[in-house]
Amino acid sequence: MQLNKIYQENCLETMRLMSDDFLDMTITSPPYDDLRDYNGYHFPVEEIARSLFQKTRQGGVVIWVVGDRTVNGNETLTSFRHALTFQEVGFRVHDTMIYVKNNPIPSDCGKRYRQAFEYMFCFSKGQPTTFNPITEPTKSAGQKITAFRITGKGRGNVPDEDIGRKIKSERKVTNIFAYNVGTSSSKDKIAFQHPAIFPEKLVADQIQSWTNQNDLVYDCFMGSGTTAKIAHQLGRRWIGSEISEEYVELANERLKPYLSLFDTASA
Repeated sequence: MQLNKIYQENCLETMRLMSDDFLDMTITSPPYDDLRDYNGYHFPVEEIARSLFQKTRQGGVVIWVVGDRTVNGNETLTSFRHALTFQEVGFRVHDTMIYVKNNPIPSDCGKRYRQAFEYMFCFSKGQPTTFNPITEPTKSAGQKITAFRITGKGRGNVPDEDIGRKIKSERKVTNIFAYNVGTSSSKDKIAFQHPAIFPEKLVADQIQSWTNQNDLVYDCFMGSGTTAKIAHQLGRRWIGSEISEEYVELANERLKPYLSLFDTASA
């Protein structure tokens, strides 16, 4: 099949073209709960989860960004239903991350707080092979570890071998990620013809965390083409599926400045 291409079809059709153990990573956000207008198309999450498990190589991951709608004052918990479905087909729920929106769309949310986050599940096929963690400076870098630390049960003793060791200069960031959304999330004005685009920084952080150069990244709901753009810029190969002709045309037009001659490769 061709790489660096968006297939205009249901993602299940695209995955039938793939050999087993083909994908290093999938990153996508499904059209859940009718929260997003994907031209009326819906998707069978159980079939998609099973197919992704078959097509993901051992050690590969799926980053699944999903939220919930509130119906008659009751949250649907679609996000958790999806997580359980992926777990049931064989994936590990490797990490439950939170994607926080710095500038959520203003809304009248009634007797509840403003909704400003979505879940960002990392489903893994076994133990992830690749992890390139994002780090941040450690405030107490260079200081020595003392005889006590805070544990789940309160203050506890530090193992003898750690006492006196200097604190490292960097540490992994937490699994809560904050990004700007809307027009501040991309410089590609054409992208906003799609109703719900990924923040480019979100996609870049996740691709860099779980893949290396030349790995293969898939987006089964390609939408405006953000995953393709970022994968290309980071030196990853990519494939996309998008059932809407309108969105495929939008994504291809958006990608033209970034893909040299819009070349395709084969695999």
